[in-house]
Amino acid sequence: MIRVVLASESAAAAQKWLKVIQQHFPDLDAHIFDPQAPSPMPDVRAAIVWKPPAALFARYRVLDLVFNMGAGVDAILRQPEIADTTRIIRLEDAGLANPMTEYVIHYLSGITRNFGVYEQHRENRVWQGAEQVPVQNCTIGVMGLGVIGARIAQALSALDYPVQGWSRSPKALPEIRSYHGEDQFEAFLASSQFLINVLPLTDQTRNILNRDSLGHLPKGAVLMNIGRGEHLVEADLISLLDSGHLSRAVLDVAREEPLPGDHPFWAHPAITLTPHISGPTNHYLAIRQIRDKLQDALQGKPISGEVIRETGY
Repeated sequence: MIRVVLASESAAAAQKWLKVIQQHFPDLDAHIFDPQAPSPMPDVRAAIVWKPPAALFARYRVLDLVFNMGAGVDAILRQPEIADTTRIIRLEDAGLANPMTEYVIHYLSGITRNFGVYEQHRENRVWQGAEQVPVQNCTIGVMGLGVIGARIAQALSALDYPVQGWSRSPKALPEIRSYHGEDQFEAFLASSQFLINVLPLTDQTRNILNRDSLGHLPKGAVLMNIGRGEHLVEADLISLLDSGHLSRAVLDVAREEPLPGDHPFWAHPAITLTPHISGPTNHYLAIRQIRDKLQDALQGKPISGEVIRETGY
């Protein structure tokens, strides 16, 4: 059996992982991290984590592998005591891409087809169609063309939306116009009526959605942020919405979660909020992927999804 330690900011989440492991993966000997334990468990070479406490890395200083139960690894990279030799492995899809694509299509089509007006019509007993925006007039810009961003871009392209993508390095996807690097960022923004952010959070992407970048979007553009809250300068968004430069924002993430009750996002009529639910992790698929990669790594086989610390993903 392979001994692993589980650690999360949420004790309930770690308990769910443990239950899945006990039911489906008996070859893993998993234990939930206890910072009050007098000593670490012996022979632990790997951890499965989500926003782990700093005490984990102070206690387990010789972990070979840390597997993240999500796509974003910024919370791990911020840990001061994680060893330089520890390999960090991000989750690759494992059921994230499809629900995030559903989320995007739900809110995008709600805007382009004006579905919200029909609740008003129902209340007023009005049988009348609302004006819709033809898909060919809705150029979608996807920021981040990794596994999830590529799935979203290709799904929207299949619905005949004009889709373009921007990434740090060149990417080639069928039917998707690709931009890359800082030199092509402004041109990408200038032609994106709907901007969907799926970037990882790194030092280079923190605050990337700000007054300057969002100001390059066409007047009346819509922002959808399903990446990280720290990508967005929140005061800049409110200013651009109030000025009319942006018409609407759909936000699944915030800089502070849960969002404080007095935050101006709650009351803003042009902002739609959801509580970080666009891509719920399928625990069974995630742990199956982690188990398979862990077995391969311990046998000296190459595995995908390893984080390059210098780039942050």
